Amino acid sequence: MFDRPDSGDSVVLVSLDFGDADYADSLEELHRLAESANLKVVGVVEGKRARPDAATFAGSGKVEEIALAVREAQATLAIFNHQLSPAQERNLERRIECRVIDRTSLILDIFAQRARSHEGQLQVELAQLEHLATRLVRGWTHLERQKGGIGLRGPGETQLETDRRLLGKRVKLLKERLARLKRQRDIQRRARQRSKVMSVSLVGYTNAGKSTLFNCLTHAQAYTADQLFATLDTTTRKIFVAGAGSVVLSDTVGFIKHLPHELVAAFRATLEETIQADLLLHVVDAAHPNRDGQIDEVNKVLAEIGADSAPQILVLNKIDLKGLSPGLERDEYGKIARIRLSARTGEGMDLVRQALAERCAELQAESSMPSTQSGQVLTLGA
Repeated sequence: MFDRPDSGDSVVLVSLDFGDADYADSLEELHRLAESANLKVVGVVEGKRARPDAATFAGSGKVEEIALAVREAQATLAIFNHQLSPAQERNLERRIECRVIDRTSLILDIFAQRARSHEGQLQVELAQLEHLATRLVRGWTHLERQKGGIGLRGPGETQLETDRRLLGKRVKLLKERLARLKRQRDIQRRARQRSKVMSVSLVGYTNAGKSTLFNCLTHAQAYTADQLFATLDTTTRKIFVAGAGSVVLSDTVGFIKHLPHELVAAFRATLEETIQADLLLHVVDAAHPNRDGQIDEVNKVLAEIGADSAPQILVLNKIDLKGLSPGLERDEYGKIARIRLSARTGEGMDLVRQALAERCAELQAESSMPSTQSGQVLTLGA
């Protein structure tokens, strides 16, 4: 859909260093994104610049180098590790003579491949359409086929105008369908709140091990894999925790640096489980060399969706890869702030259940406080 790269496409990756401290991590992440999209990386072109070129992002000399790499490797696609403007994308395609997409389009494509639930598919399609609305350089015949082309084109209307009108109608339809699903979820959430069931959301950088932790806590069979964005659709289960009773646990989509804003907006309804949660378990890959940077990126997205004020406990996962022992740390108020565990081996899982029980006790204490104090916000240091 939407000129999606074919499975097994040969691609050349392009990454320019503008002096960012995490440049190497970003390039490695692009490799993993390409692999997650089932693409075959046949070449990498790197370079350094002070600022992007307005016309081609990379500059004429670097574009010639990219074109040569594409021809020599017989690649069918070039992927830039950056966000390109529509004009830059068109200029690059003309000069390189192959399809060109940016990091945002690649992430959107992975989401389109992975979404399984009806709502997830609607959310991804909405994100794609809103991103591609500025890129009406190819035909939108898929929309015409869905609607039936007869009678759609107005008198004297150009193809581009028709495309925009079809696009707008589809976006409106998707938003209406997602709004209905959101209302259903709101009803379910209010029912949980009335029954005073604590809600907990797992959040974190992609591939941090959220789904493995979710399966370990719930004995569910949520899909897990050592790849980026293995989980897209929010999965919710009710579990029993000694000392806390029933707890609703939600496994959510992982975040990543430069997560497309269109995607965050489209998934906002699903992520409201996170916004409304009584506790966030922020799962971190303790073995990753840039774990602090990943923590910052997750917190940026949480702020974007309005979930940055929710109580949060940092869960340092994959301690088995670092040879660390399980344990927990408390903040200056005596509340659990960090947990070290391995969801794969099960070490430290009792500490998560302890944290849930303590948080449940805090909620019960807050609900019994006089109204002048019940609005106080619990904060847990990360």
